Amino acid sequence: MFDLVYSFRHMKIFPLVAAVAALLTASCTQTAMPAPAPVAAATTAATQQEEPFVIAANPLAAQAGRDVLKRGGSAIDAAIAVQAMLSLVEPQSSGLGGGAFLTYYDGSSGKLTVYDGRETAPAQASPTMFLGADGKPLGFRNAVVSGRATGVPGLVAMLAMVHEDHGSLDWNSLFSAAERTAEDGFVISPRLGRFLAIPFPQLATPDATAYFAGPDGQRMTTGDRIRNPEYADFLRRLAANGPDALYRGSTAARIVSKTRSAPLEGRMTLADLAGYKPVKREALCNPYRGYRVCVPPPPSSGVAMLQLLAMLEKTDIADRGPDDPQAWFLFAEASRLMYADRDQYVADPAFVSVPVKGFLDPAYVATRAALIGKTASAPPKAGTPPGAVQAGADHTMEPAGTSHFIVRDVEGNVVSITTTVESIFGTGRMVDGFFLNNQLTDFSFSPVDAEGNPAANAVAPGKRPRSSMTPTILLDRDGKFAGAIGSAGGNSILAYVAKSLVGAIDWNLSMQQALALPNLVARGPNFGGEVDKFDPAVLQGLAARGIDLKPGQGEDSGVHAVMIRDGRVDGGYDPRREGVVLVGTGD
Repeated sequence: MFDLVYSFRHMKIFPLVAAVAALLTASCTQTAMPAPAPVAAATTAATQQEEPFVIAANPLAAQAGRDVLKRGGSAIDAAIAVQAMLSLVEPQSSGLGGGAFLTYYDGSSGKLTVYDGRETAPAQASPTMFLGADGKPLGFRNAVVSGRATGVPGLVAMLAMVHEDHGSLDWNSLFSAAERTAEDGFVISPRLGRFLAIPFPQLATPDATAYFAGPDGQRMTTGDRIRNPEYADFLRRLAANGPDALYRGSTAARIVSKTRSAPLEGRMTLADLAGYKPVKREALCNPYRGYRVCVPPPPSSGVAMLQLLAMLEKTDIADRGPDDPQAWFLFAEASRLMYADRDQYVADPAFVSVPVKGFLDPAYVATRAALIGKTASAPPKAGTPPGAVQAGADHTMEPAGTSHFIVRDVEGNVVSITTTVESIFGTGRMVDGFFLNNQLTDFSFSPVDAEGNPAANAVAPGKRPRSSMTPTILLDRDGKFAGAIGSAGGNSILAYVAKSLVGAIDWNLSMQQALALPNLVARGPNFGGEVDKFDPAVLQGLAARGIDLKPGQGEDSGVHAVMIRDGRVDGGYDPRREGVVLVGTGD
C-alpha cells in the first residue's frame, strides 16, 4: 500500500550538467501561447509507431511533457510535467487540488494498471450534507462554491504512486517548466479568456476575483499576462518534499481552513488529508470490432461506456456513416439505455454492489439493444443486469470541468489520464495558487429517491463519488497497444468517447476527423448536440424519428485520442479546445 510519506530513497541522482541542460532548453517563449496554425499542421503528420508522443489540451502543457521525454523521462515523468502546467494555464479544467483516473500500459509486459486518484468524502461527511434546512437538495449554484463541496484531493498522491512504480527521472526535476511559467507569467489563451467572460458563480468568489484582477482592477481577458508566484512557491515545495507538501503541513492547514469557511462550511480535517490513499485497480476490458477496449472500473463509469459500445455492436451502425440519420438515431437510443443503467447502479464499489459483469453480460446487452425501436421511445428506465441490487433513481448533476491527455515514451509505456477539479474553476476557492475541487457535488444530493430507496451514489464518509472519467486504452488481438482515448465533459464524456470510437473504428475516419464529428448526447428525456454542425438532412432525419436535437452544454468535449494504424501513429486533438499532438522529441 502506498505510503503517504513519499519515499525518496529510490530517486535517481543526475549530474549537475543535466539540470543545467534542462534550464538551457527552456526559453522565455514558453510563456506565450504558440500560434495555432503550426500546431494543427503538426498533428496530421504520420510517424513511426515507436516514437513517443504527447497529446494535451494546451500547447504549453504538451511542450512541458515533450521536454521531459527529450531528457529521457518516462511517460509518467512527462505526465507529471503536463499536469503541473495544466493546473496553471487551464485552471478551469484540472489542477493539483483535484483528482484523476489514470490507465497505464507497460510497454515491456503489456500489463494494464488503473490508478484511482478520485477524491474522497471526509470522515465527517453525512448522507444529508447537501440537503437544506427544508430537507430539499441544495441548489447547485450554492453547493458548488460551498466549503462542503471539496473532496480530499487525490491527484498528487496518485501521481506520486505511479512515479514510484514507473518513474525514471527525479521527482524534483519534473516541475521546473510550470514553476518558471508561474513566475514569469503566461498569456491568457482564448479559451480561458472565454470562460473568464462567463458569469460562473466560482468567478464571484473572493479568491477568483482577486486572482483574475488586472492592474486596473478589472477582470483579465484573452491576451493579458497573468503571474502566479504562489503556485510557483508551492511547486518548489512539492518538488522538494513530495506529496507531503500538499497532504501535511502549511498547505494542508490552508486547505482545511478554506473548506471550513462560509458559506456552507465543509467537514474536512487534517487527518482526512494525511490519510488519503490512491488505489490500484484492475483494468476492465471488453471486445469491440476486434479490439479490446480497456477502462477504469467503478467508481469510474467506464463499464457503462463499454456497455454502450456492446449495444452498438448489435446494430448496423458500422454499415452506415456520419451522414446517415439512422446511425445517429441508433447512437442516441443506445446512449439513453446506457445512461439509465449507469445512473442507477454505478458508484464506489467499496460501498455498494455494482453489477459490472451484468452490465456486459451478452444476453443482457442483447435485451437492452432490442429496446431500440424505429422512433425515439419515452425515457428508458434502468434494466436489471444480472447481479444487480435494487437501488434508488439517481439525479446526480455532473458539470463539465475536466481535461484528458495521453503520453507515450520511447519504451512504449503509455499514460492515458483524465483529470479534473469538477466544475469550472472547482469551487472558486484557492490555496497556494491552485483551485480546490468541488468533487463532492458528484454525489447524489438526495440520499434516497421518491420511494425511499437509497441512491447508490449517496454521500458517505470516505466514499469516492461516481465519475464519468474514462481514460481508455485499446489493445489489438495480440495484446499490444493499439490506441488511447479520453475526454472532458462531465456525464457527456461517455458519449463523446463512444462517438469518437465509432467514427474512427466503424466509419474508418482519421482520428482528427472522428473527434471533429458533431457531438450528440442523449440522456433521459434530453437530446443535446451541436445542432449547427450537423447536416440539415441529418437533423431532419432525426426529427422524423422523434429526436428534436437541442444545443448541448457549454463546455463542449475535450477528446484527445490516438490509434496505431498499420504501424503508424494517427493522433488527434479536439478542435473545440486548444489541443496539440506532439510526436517525437522535437530534435
